[in-house]
Amino acid sequence: MSIKINTSPLVKTYTLEEFWQLPDPPDSSKLELIAGVLYLSPPPEYTHDDVVTRLNRFLTLHLVETDDRGKLYVPRAAIWTSERTYLEPDLFYVSAELAARLNPERRTTADLVVEVISPGSAIYDRNTKADTYGALGVREIWLVDEVAQSVEVRQHTGEVFDEGQMFSRGEQIRSIVFPALKLSVEQLFTD
Repeated sequence: MSIKINTSPLVKTYTLEEFWQLPDPPDSSKLELIAGVLYLSPPPEYTHDDVVTRLNRFLTLHLVETDDRGKLYVPRAAIWTSERTYLEPDLFYVSAELAARLNPERRTTADLVVEVISPGSAIYDRNTKADTYGALGVREIWLVDEVAQSVEVRQHTGEVFDEGQMFSRGEQIRSIVFPALKLSVEQLFTD
């Protein structure tokens, strides 16, 4: 069966089953589905991957040091909520307490989602995708800007995220999900 990809919401919306049948884009772009609308993000640069790798290492060490039984996930792990929404964050964390309340076969939310903002995906990550995570009840989102070398931390206020707090080089990231975490912004951008 051949499915023609169309990203116009005026022409076609997709179910999750149709979404899963789509072929992988030949340029390694990432496909995601929000309320049936197909979103295509350009493939990330190596700098993006390096930031995700560093952050994964720091958070893994923090989980071990604090005996935290939560789990970190990287793509292709996903948050999907319905027959019409499927997202692959760059990195996300689900606490043991939250995992106990979720269906073990489908993660519908997370305690923390991290998106590394690349120039080609900035508007989508900061708006559409962040708003969707807020609607899904994610407790906190980190928007890591690899160009500005900054981290914006937004916390869930009940139905949406707050305006957020910006952290730049020379500052430590403050998180409600990981209150004991000691991580400076420059650690994300320096080996």
